[in-house]
Amino acid sequence: MLNAAEIKELKNILSTPKNIVIVTHWSPDGDAMGSSLGLYNYLKQKKHKVTVITPNDYPSFLFWMPGNSSVIDFSLKTSVAKKTIAKSDLIFCLDFNSLKRIYDLGDEVAAAKATKIIIDHHQQPEDFAKYLLHTVDACSTCELVFDFITMMGDKKLLNKDIADCLYTGIMTDTGSFRFPSTTARTHQIASELIAVGANNSEIHNLVYDDNSESRLRLLGYCLSEKLTVLKEYNTAFFSLRADELKRFNYKKGDTESLVNYALTIKGICFAAFFVERDEAVKTSFRSKGSFDVNLFARKNFNGGGHKHAAGGSSDDSLDESLIKFIALLPEYKKQLTSKK
Repeated sequence: MLNAAEIKELKNILSTPKNIVIVTHWSPDGDAMGSSLGLYNYLKQKKHKVTVITPNDYPSFLFWMPGNSSVIDFSLKTSVAKKTIAKSDLIFCLDFNSLKRIYDLGDEVAAAKATKIIIDHHQQPEDFAKYLLHTVDACSTCELVFDFITMMGDKKLLNKDIADCLYTGIMTDTGSFRFPSTTARTHQIASELIAVGANNSEIHNLVYDDNSESRLRLLGYCLSEKLTVLKEYNTAFFSLRADELKRFNYKKGDTESLVNYALTIKGICFAAFFVERDEAVKTSFRSKGSFDVNLFARKNFNGGGHKHAAGGSSDDSLDESLIKFIALLPEYKKQLTSKK
């Protein structure tokens, strides 16, 4: 966390207009975009020139958030993004713990002379920034952005635009306030955000109840045809090939939270999802109880995240990745079948 001296330094830095860039992780989710746009709307009130840059695109069900129209997609507007980063005074790095998580965008951030600030809640953050606002105890990066605004003495600047964004990230990263990361403080912050204008019911509808027909048909296909349950290891997983995504007219975000369905099966404590996307095999892992998917992803699938929610990637084919995954399970059988 930031100490008193660092808070004082940042207050001084932000007391005069600056060129500020906000970056977040590859394939941004609700917390990534909620924290980025929440911070964007806060800093704009303080008269800074602010630009949010994402490594690639993100789900359309997040496009409604205030400030979204000004976001730069690095993969589409690389030249513009590079020039903006080169001119920046400050770079906020939100919801990721390593520059590898933002791929080519990470090279530009590393080379920039700007002062860098990490705001994140993932485990094992790397040492690439001058300032670090980090704790794994936070339910989301949006919670930490709320804390940052409070630390800067600017809670009075919280408004509906900021609140809508931060509430979105808290809601999505806690699984609508049901994951173990949800604490009494999580609800207290949500309450304060609602008090300044966040429309909790409408936000839930915009994120979760605005599905396309093809997305629901893809979900039905996965549940009926693509679910594998390995009771011996209390494990269940889905997998999708690129041609299957094409068959269901896949759009970014259509498989969001799919892995969680496998975890709802009685007795299952480890769930996984493998998908051919972006010319690679992407992985998502979820768990209950004591099994640590962060360690599993870091050791076996070039990834990481949280104890109960992590992701990664594989350089192998989808079939090879699945063979590897299944072959690993005996090594973890004791942990997966433990009653603890």
